[in-house]
Amino acid sequence: MNKSELVAAIAEKSGLTKADSKKALDAFIAAVTEALKNGDKVALVGFGSFSTAVREARTGINPSTKTAIEIPAKKVAKFKAGAELADAIA
Repeated sequence: MNKSELVAAIAEKSGLTKADSKKALDAFIAAVTEALKNGDKVALVGFGSFSTAVREARTGINPSTKTAIEIPAKKVAKFKAGAELADAIA
């Protein structure tokens, strides 16, 4: 499912127009992004939680040249599914 399909599904299930559904989805994405930038965790009970983690620097292999390269440390976004979501897809 891509973003436009998700917008259409939200519109159908909520009774909103596609334009309003797109605004709501964009606002949700912006709010989660801003919270993660600030180091906060976003928890949606029953659905899951978004958080950040730091990946340490490590040594990797360039697949085309087979030489060792240093991969720098970076902050990454994580998502952990909630119990209800995990049960629903199991």
